[in-house]
Amino acid sequence: MLMIFVTGKLYWPETLPAPSLYPALTEDVKCDVLIIGGGEAGALVSYYLKQHDVDVILVDKRRVSGGSSSANTGLLQICNDKTLTACMHSFGEQKGVRFYELTRQAVDELEKISGQLDRSPDYIRRECLYYASEPADAESLRTEYQLLKKYGFPVMYFERADIEKRFSFSKEGAIYSKGDAEFNPYKFTNGVIAHSVKKGMRVYENTEVVHQKVQDGGLLVYTNSGRTIACRRAVFATGYEAQSMKRNANAVISSSYSIVTNQVEAFTGWPHGCLIWETARPYLYIRTCPEGRVIVGGLDEPLQKQDASSLNKRDQLLAKIQELFPQIPMRAEYYWGATFVGTHDGLPLFGEQEGYPHCLFTLGYGGNGTVYSTIGAQIISDLITKGSHADADLFAFDRRKYASATV
Repeated sequence: MLMIFVTGKLYWPETLPAPSLYPALTEDVKCDVLIIGGGEAGALVSYYLKQHDVDVILVDKRRVSGGSSSANTGLLQICNDKTLTACMHSFGEQKGVRFYELTRQAVDELEKISGQLDRSPDYIRRECLYYASEPADAESLRTEYQLLKKYGFPVMYFERADIEKRFSFSKEGAIYSKGDAEFNPYKFTNGVIAHSVKKGMRVYENTEVVHQKVQDGGLLVYTNSGRTIACRRAVFATGYEAQSMKRNANAVISSSYSIVTNQVEAFTGWPHGCLIWETARPYLYIRTCPEGRVIVGGLDEPLQKQDASSLNKRDQLLAKIQELFPQIPMRAEYYWGATFVGTHDGLPLFGEQEGYPHCLFTLGYGGNGTVYSTIGAQIISDLITKGSHADADLFAFDRRKYASATV
Protein backbone atom coordinates (compact mmCIF):
# COMPACT_ATOMS: atom_id res chain seq x y z
CA MET A 1 0.00 0.00 0.00
CA LEU A 2 1.22 3.50 -0.83
CA MET A 3 2.54 5.35 2.21
CA ILE A 4 1.10 8.86 2.37
CA PHE A 5 2.27 11.17 5.09
CA VAL A 6 3.32 14.60 6.21
CA THR A 7 6.21 14.89 8.65
CA GLY A 8 7.92 17.75 10.45
CA LYS A 9 6.75 20.86 12.28
CA LEU A 10 3.71 22.32 10.54
CA TYR A 11 2.85 26.02 10.66
CA TRP A 12 -0.76 26.42 9.57
CA PRO A 13 -2.47 24.54 12.44
CA GLU A 14 -0.89 27.01 14.88
CA THR A 15 -2.71 29.87 13.15
CA LEU A 16 -6.09 28.35 14.07
CA PRO A 17 -5.68 26.92 17.57
CA ALA A 18 -9.37 26.09 18.14
CA PRO A 19 -10.89 24.71 14.91
CA SER A 20 -14.38 23.26 14.88
CA LEU A 21 -14.53 19.62 15.95
CA TYR A 22 -16.96 17.04 14.64
CA PRO A 23 -18.07 13.65 16.00
CA ALA A 24 -17.24 10.22 14.67
CA LEU A 25 -20.06 8.35 12.95
CA THR A 26 -21.90 6.17 15.47
CA GLU A 27 -25.07 5.24 13.56
CA ASP A 28 -26.20 4.20 10.10
CA VAL A 29 -27.12 7.24 7.97
CA LYS A 30 -28.37 8.22 4.51
CA CYS A 31 -27.66 11.12 2.17
CA ASP A 32 -27.70 12.11 -1.50
CA VAL A 33 -23.92 12.57 -1.81
CA LEU A 34 -21.13 11.32 0.43
CA ILE A 35 -17.86 13.26 0.25
CA ILE A 36 -14.86 11.25 1.40
CA GLY A 37 -12.05 13.57 2.47
CA GLY A 38 -12.14 16.74 4.56
CA GLY A 39 -9.34 18.70 2.92
CA GLU A 40 -9.58 21.56 0.43
CA ALA A 41 -10.96 19.37 -2.36
CA GLY A 42 -13.75 17.90 -0.25
CA ALA A 43 -14.57 21.26 1.32
CA LEU A 44 -14.91 22.89 -2.10
CA VAL A 45 -17.14 20.12 -3.44
CA SER A 46 -19.38 20.60 -0.41
CA TYR A 47 -19.53 24.34 -1.06
CA TYR A 48 -20.81 23.96 -4.61
CA LEU A 49 -23.19 21.10 -3.84
CA LYS A 50 -24.79 23.08 -1.03
CA GLN A 51 -25.50 25.88 -3.51
CA HIS A 52 -27.90 23.35 -5.03
CA ASP A 53 -29.29 22.27 -1.64
CA VAL A 54 -27.95 18.73 -2.05
CA ASP A 55 -28.11 16.55 1.09
CA VAL A 56 -24.39 16.02 1.79
CA ILE A 57 -22.37 14.07 4.35
CA LEU A 58 -18.62 14.58 4.59
CA VAL A 59 -16.33 12.12 6.36
CA ASP A 60 -12.62 12.13 7.09
CA LYS A 61 -10.54 9.41 8.65
CA ARG A 62 -8.58 12.11 10.50
CA ARG A 63 -9.61 15.55 11.64
CA VAL A 64 -10.85 18.01 9.04
CA SER A 65 -7.89 19.55 7.19
CA GLY A 66 -5.58 17.12 8.96
CA GLY A 67 -3.94 15.76 5.82
CA SER A 68 -2.11 17.46 2.97
CA SER A 69 -4.19 20.66 3.21
CA SER A 70 -2.28 21.50 6.40
CA ALA A 71 0.98 21.22 4.44
CA ASN A 72 -0.13 23.33 1.46
CA THR A 73 1.91 26.54 1.04
CA GLY A 74 -1.14 28.54 -0.06
CA LEU A 75 0.01 30.02 -3.39
CA LEU A 76 -2.88 30.59 -5.79
CA GLN A 77 -1.69 31.10 -9.35
CA ILE A 78 -3.04 31.56 -12.84
CA CYS A 79 0.11 30.10 -14.40
CA ASN A 80 0.91 26.45 -13.82
CA ASP A 81 3.71 23.89 -13.77
CA LYS A 82 2.77 23.16 -17.38
CA THR A 83 3.20 26.38 -19.33
CA LEU A 84 0.57 27.71 -21.70
CA THR A 85 3.01 26.95 -24.53
CA ALA A 86 3.24 23.31 -23.44
CA CYS A 87 -0.53 23.04 -22.89
CA MET A 88 -1.21 24.22 -26.40
CA HIS A 89 1.24 21.71 -27.84
CA SER A 90 -0.26 18.86 -25.80
CA PHE A 91 -3.97 19.63 -26.06
CA GLY A 92 -4.34 22.11 -28.90
CA GLU A 93 -4.77 25.87 -28.85
CA GLN A 94 -8.40 25.96 -27.72
CA LYS A 95 -8.00 23.47 -24.87
CA GLY A 96 -4.66 24.88 -23.73
CA VAL A 97 -6.00 28.43 -23.50
CA ARG A 98 -9.18 27.17 -21.87
CA PHE A 99 -7.17 25.50 -19.09
CA TYR A 100 -5.48 28.82 -18.31
CA GLU A 101 -8.80 30.65 -18.42
CA LEU A 102 -10.16 28.16 -15.89
CA THR A 103 -7.25 28.72 -13.51
CA ARG A 104 -7.77 32.49 -13.72
CA GLN A 105 -11.47 32.05 -12.96
CA ALA A 106 -10.64 29.73 -10.06
CA VAL A 107 -8.38 32.31 -8.39
CA ASP A 108 -11.31 34.75 -8.59
CA GLU A 109 -13.70 32.11 -7.23
CA LEU A 110 -11.46 31.52 -4.24
CA GLU A 111 -11.57 35.23 -3.44
CA LYS A 112 -15.38 35.19 -3.59
CA ILE A 113 -15.64 32.10 -1.37
CA SER A 114 -13.10 33.50 1.12
CA GLY A 115 -15.25 36.62 1.50
CA GLN A 116 -18.26 34.52 2.53
CA LEU A 117 -16.58 32.77 5.45
CA ASP A 118 -17.11 33.70 9.07
CA ARG A 119 -13.36 33.83 9.67
CA SER A 120 -10.97 35.32 7.12
CA PRO A 121 -8.53 32.86 5.51
CA ASP A 122 -6.16 35.78 4.83
CA TYR A 123 -6.80 35.88 1.09
CA ILE A 124 -4.52 38.56 -0.39
CA ARG A 125 -4.05 39.41 -4.08
CA ARG A 126 -0.40 39.27 -5.13
CA GLU A 127 1.67 40.00 -8.19
CA CYS A 128 4.05 37.27 -9.28
CA LEU A 129 7.61 37.03 -10.60
CA TYR A 130 8.46 33.95 -12.69
CA TYR A 131 12.18 34.16 -13.41
CA ALA A 132 14.64 32.35 -15.66
CA SER A 133 16.68 30.03 -13.44
CA GLU A 134 19.41 29.89 -16.09
CA PRO A 135 20.21 32.43 -18.81
CA ALA A 136 19.32 29.83 -21.44
CA ASP A 137 15.74 29.74 -20.09
CA ALA A 138 15.07 33.36 -21.03
CA GLU A 139 14.20 32.60 -24.66
CA SER A 140 11.43 30.11 -23.81
CA LEU A 141 10.24 32.43 -21.05
CA ARG A 142 9.84 35.25 -23.57
CA THR A 143 7.85 32.92 -25.86
CA GLU A 144 5.58 32.08 -22.94
CA TYR A 145 5.14 35.77 -22.16
CA GLN A 146 4.12 36.51 -25.74
CA LEU A 147 1.49 33.76 -25.70
CA LEU A 148 0.08 34.85 -22.34
CA LYS A 149 -0.14 38.44 -23.55
CA LYS A 150 -1.73 37.39 -26.83
CA TYR A 151 -4.57 35.67 -24.99
CA GLY A 152 -5.24 38.52 -22.61
CA PHE A 153 -3.42 37.50 -19.45
CA PRO A 154 -2.06 40.43 -17.39
CA VAL A 155 1.70 40.01 -17.88
CA MET A 156 4.82 42.09 -18.43
CA TYR A 157 8.31 40.96 -19.42
CA PHE A 158 11.25 42.04 -17.26
CA GLU A 159 14.75 42.18 -18.70
CA ARG A 160 17.77 41.78 -16.43
CA ALA A 161 17.93 45.54 -15.81
CA ASP A 162 14.23 45.62 -14.83
CA ILE A 163 14.77 42.86 -12.26
CA GLU A 164 17.93 44.44 -10.83
CA LYS A 165 16.14 47.77 -10.43
CA ARG A 166 13.33 46.24 -8.35
CA PHE A 167 14.75 43.18 -6.61
CA SER A 168 17.82 42.35 -4.55
CA PHE A 169 18.91 39.71 -7.07
CA SER A 170 19.64 39.50 -10.78
CA LYS A 171 18.20 37.12 -13.38
CA GLU A 172 18.36 37.07 -17.17
CA GLY A 173 14.62 37.60 -17.57
CA ALA A 174 11.22 37.11 -15.94
CA ILE A 175 7.48 37.25 -16.49
CA TYR A 176 5.81 39.64 -14.05
CA SER A 177 2.08 39.06 -13.75
CA LYS A 178 -0.96 40.30 -11.89
CA GLY A 179 -3.99 38.40 -10.65
CA ASP A 180 -2.46 35.75 -8.39
CA ALA A 181 -3.08 35.45 -4.67
CA GLU A 182 -2.09 33.81 -1.41
CA PHE A 183 -4.11 32.54 1.56
CA ASN A 184 -4.10 30.33 4.63
CA PRO A 185 -5.25 26.89 3.38
CA TYR A 186 -5.94 25.55 6.88
CA LYS A 187 -8.23 28.43 7.82
CA PHE A 188 -9.87 28.23 4.40
CA THR A 189 -10.65 24.51 4.57
CA ASN A 190 -12.03 24.72 8.08
CA GLY A 191 -14.02 27.81 7.15
CA VAL A 192 -15.60 26.31 4.03
CA ILE A 193 -16.64 23.16 5.86
CA ALA A 194 -18.18 25.26 8.66
CA HIS A 195 -19.99 27.29 5.97
CA SER A 196 -21.44 24.09 4.47
CA VAL A 197 -22.43 22.81 7.92
CA LYS A 198 -24.46 25.99 8.40
CA LYS A 199 -26.29 25.04 5.21
CA GLY A 200 -27.12 21.60 6.55
CA MET A 201 -24.15 19.38 5.76
CA ARG A 202 -23.30 16.65 8.27
CA VAL A 203 -19.61 16.03 9.08
CA TYR A 204 -18.02 13.01 10.76
CA GLU A 205 -14.34 13.01 11.69
CA ASN A 206 -12.24 9.96 12.63
CA THR A 207 -14.50 7.98 10.30
CA GLU A 208 -12.71 5.90 7.70
CA VAL A 209 -14.40 4.43 4.64
CA VAL A 210 -13.23 0.86 4.14
CA HIS A 211 -15.57 -0.57 1.50
CA GLN A 212 -18.54 0.24 -0.69
CA LYS A 213 -21.00 -1.83 -2.71
CA VAL A 214 -23.69 -1.02 -5.26
CA GLN A 215 -27.18 -1.06 -3.80
CA ASP A 216 -30.54 0.16 -5.15
CA GLY A 217 -29.05 2.39 -7.84
CA GLY A 218 -26.58 3.90 -5.41
CA LEU A 219 -24.01 2.83 -2.84
CA LEU A 220 -23.84 1.38 0.62
CA VAL A 221 -20.58 2.56 2.18
CA TYR A 222 -19.05 0.81 5.18
CA THR A 223 -16.87 2.54 7.77
CA ASN A 224 -14.15 1.22 10.04
CA SER A 225 -16.56 1.27 12.98
CA GLY A 226 -19.02 -1.02 11.21
CA ARG A 227 -21.53 1.74 10.45
CA THR A 228 -22.97 2.32 6.99
CA ILE A 229 -23.79 5.33 4.83
CA ALA A 230 -26.36 4.89 2.06
CA CYS A 231 -25.93 7.41 -0.77
CA ARG A 232 -26.72 7.99 -4.42
CA ARG A 233 -23.19 9.14 -5.27
CA ALA A 234 -19.81 9.18 -3.51
CA VAL A 235 -17.10 11.73 -4.20
CA PHE A 236 -13.55 10.71 -3.38
CA ALA A 237 -11.61 13.84 -2.43
CA THR A 238 -8.80 11.87 -0.82
CA GLY A 239 -5.93 13.55 -2.62
CA TYR A 240 -2.73 11.54 -2.80
CA GLU A 241 -4.24 8.63 -0.85
CA ALA A 242 -6.48 7.83 -3.82
CA GLN A 243 -3.42 6.18 -5.34
CA SER A 244 -3.74 3.49 -2.66
CA MET A 245 -7.16 2.62 -4.11
CA LYS A 246 -6.21 2.60 -7.76
CA ARG A 247 -2.82 3.52 -9.15
CA ASN A 248 -3.24 5.91 -12.07
CA ALA A 249 -0.64 5.57 -14.82
CA ASN A 250 -0.73 9.36 -15.28
CA ALA A 251 0.17 10.04 -11.62
CA VAL A 252 3.74 10.87 -10.56
CA ILE A 253 4.45 10.51 -6.83
CA SER A 254 7.26 12.44 -5.14
CA SER A 255 8.28 14.15 -1.92
CA SER A 256 8.21 17.93 -1.51
CA TYR A 257 9.55 20.16 1.25
CA SER A 258 8.68 23.51 2.80
CA ILE A 259 9.89 25.92 5.47
CA VAL A 260 8.36 28.91 7.26
CA THR A 261 10.82 31.46 8.61
CA ASN A 262 10.86 33.72 11.61
CA GLN A 263 9.00 37.03 11.43
CA VAL A 264 11.15 39.56 9.60
CA GLU A 265 11.12 43.33 10.03
CA ALA A 266 10.99 44.34 6.36
CA PHE A 267 10.94 42.68 2.95
CA THR A 268 13.76 44.78 1.55
CA GLY A 269 14.44 44.17 -2.14
CA TRP A 270 11.15 42.32 -2.49
CA PRO A 271 8.51 44.70 -3.92
CA HIS A 272 4.91 44.20 -2.77
CA GLY A 273 5.75 40.80 -1.24
CA CYS A 274 5.04 39.26 -4.65
CA LEU A 275 4.96 35.53 -5.23
CA ILE A 276 8.18 34.19 -6.73
CA TRP A 277 8.95 31.01 -8.63
CA GLU A 278 11.31 29.87 -11.37
CA THR A 279 11.72 27.94 -14.62
CA ALA A 280 13.88 25.15 -13.14
CA ARG A 281 12.22 21.78 -12.56
CA PRO A 282 11.86 21.01 -9.74
CA TYR A 283 11.36 24.67 -8.90
CA LEU A 284 11.56 26.92 -5.87
CA TYR A 285 8.40 28.82 -4.87
CA ILE A 286 8.27 31.64 -2.34
CA ARG A 287 5.69 33.85 -0.66
CA THR A 288 5.25 36.06 2.38
CA CYS A 289 2.40 35.85 4.88
CA PRO A 290 0.52 38.41 6.99
CA GLU A 291 2.50 37.53 10.12
CA GLY A 292 5.67 38.75 8.42
CA ARG A 293 7.10 35.31 7.75
CA VAL A 294 8.50 33.86 4.51
CA ILE A 295 7.26 30.52 3.15
CA VAL A 296 9.55 28.59 0.83
CA GLY A 297 8.82 25.29 -0.89
CA GLY A 298 10.39 23.01 -3.45
CA LEU A 299 13.35 20.64 -3.83
CA ASP A 300 10.96 17.88 -4.92
CA GLU A 301 12.47 14.44 -5.36
CA PRO A 302 11.30 10.85 -5.90
CA LEU A 303 9.23 9.59 -2.97
CA GLN A 304 11.39 9.43 0.16
CA LYS A 305 11.04 8.68 3.84
CA GLN A 306 10.56 12.37 4.50
CA ASP A 307 11.61 12.49 8.15
CA ALA A 308 15.09 11.41 7.05
CA SER A 309 15.32 14.22 4.48
CA SER A 310 13.47 17.13 6.10
CA LEU A 311 16.36 18.57 8.10
CA ASN A 312 18.68 18.54 5.11
CA LYS A 313 16.01 20.03 2.86
CA ARG A 314 15.21 22.64 5.51
CA ASP A 315 18.80 23.86 5.39
CA GLN A 316 18.89 23.82 1.58
CA LEU A 317 15.66 25.83 1.27
CA LEU A 318 16.90 28.39 3.79
CA ALA A 319 20.18 28.73 1.87
CA LYS A 320 18.30 29.32 -1.39
CA ILE A 321 16.06 32.06 0.00
CA GLN A 322 19.03 33.74 1.68
CA GLU A 323 20.87 33.69 -1.65
CA LEU A 324 18.04 35.71 -3.17
CA PHE A 325 17.60 38.02 -0.17
CA PRO A 326 20.90 38.13 1.76
CA GLN A 327 19.86 41.41 3.41
CA ILE A 328 16.90 39.78 5.22
CA PRO A 329 18.00 37.74 8.28
CA MET A 330 16.03 34.50 8.27
CA ARG A 331 15.93 31.18 10.07
CA ALA A 332 13.57 28.25 9.58
CA GLU A 333 11.16 27.99 12.52
CA TYR A 334 8.85 25.46 10.83
CA TYR A 335 9.68 22.82 8.26
CA TRP A 336 8.01 19.75 6.81
CA GLY A 337 8.08 17.17 4.08
CA ALA A 338 4.96 15.90 2.36
CA THR A 339 3.98 13.40 -0.28
CA PHE A 340 3.18 15.20 -3.53
CA VAL A 341 1.50 13.89 -6.68
CA GLY A 342 1.59 15.48 -10.11
CA THR A 343 0.69 14.04 -13.49
CA HIS A 344 2.74 13.22 -16.56
CA ASP A 345 0.65 15.51 -18.78
CA GLY A 346 0.40 18.34 -16.22
CA LEU A 347 -3.37 18.43 -15.68
CA PRO A 348 -5.34 17.22 -12.64
CA LEU A 349 -7.80 14.30 -12.70
CA PHE A 350 -11.56 14.76 -12.27
CA GLY A 351 -14.54 12.54 -12.96
CA GLU A 352 -15.38 8.85 -13.11
CA GLN A 353 -12.98 5.94 -12.90
CA GLU A 354 -13.61 2.48 -14.30
CA GLY A 355 -14.46 0.00 -11.58
CA TYR A 356 -16.11 2.52 -9.27
CA PRO A 357 -19.82 2.80 -10.16
CA HIS A 358 -21.70 5.81 -8.75
CA CYS A 359 -18.36 7.35 -7.69
CA LEU A 360 -16.60 10.52 -8.78
CA PHE A 361 -13.04 11.58 -8.03
CA THR A 362 -11.55 15.03 -7.61
CA LEU A 363 -7.77 14.74 -7.59
CA GLY A 364 -6.18 18.18 -7.86
CA TYR A 365 -2.75 16.78 -8.60
CA GLY A 366 -0.02 19.30 -9.40
CA GLY A 367 1.71 22.33 -7.96
CA ASN A 368 -1.39 24.52 -8.23
CA GLY A 369 -3.56 22.10 -6.28
CA THR A 370 -5.94 24.52 -4.56
CA VAL A 371 -6.79 26.22 -7.84
CA TYR A 372 -7.19 22.83 -9.53
CA SER A 373 -9.45 21.63 -6.72
CA THR A 374 -11.68 24.66 -7.27
CA ILE A 375 -12.06 23.75 -10.94
CA GLY A 376 -12.65 20.13 -9.98
CA ALA A 377 -15.31 20.98 -7.41
CA GLN A 378 -17.32 22.92 -9.99
CA ILE A 379 -17.03 20.06 -12.49
CA ILE A 380 -18.02 17.40 -9.94
CA SER A 381 -20.94 19.47 -8.68
CA ASP A 382 -22.27 19.96 -12.20
CA LEU A 383 -21.85 16.28 -13.07
CA ILE A 384 -23.98 15.44 -10.04
CA THR A 385 -26.62 18.17 -10.29
CA LYS A 386 -26.78 18.72 -14.07
CA GLY A 387 -25.34 15.56 -15.57
CA SER A 388 -22.56 17.28 -17.51
CA HIS A 389 -19.94 20.01 -17.54
CA ALA A 390 -18.48 21.62 -20.67
CA ASP A 391 -14.87 21.21 -19.51
CA ALA A 392 -15.08 17.75 -17.96
CA ASP A 393 -13.42 16.00 -20.92
CA LEU A 394 -10.20 18.00 -20.52
CA PHE A 395 -9.65 16.56 -17.03
CA ALA A 396 -11.09 13.07 -17.54
CA PHE A 397 -9.03 10.12 -16.37
CA ASP A 398 -8.90 8.86 -19.96
CA ARG A 399 -7.91 11.90 -22.02
CA ARG A 400 -5.54 10.27 -24.48
CA LYS A 401 -7.68 11.50 -27.36
CA TYR A 402 -6.08 14.93 -26.87
CA ALA A 403 -2.50 13.68 -26.73
CA SER A 404 -1.82 14.15 -30.45
CA ALA A 405 -3.35 17.64 -30.69
CA THR A 406 -1.09 20.42 -31.95
CA VAL A 407 -1.25 24.21 -32.00
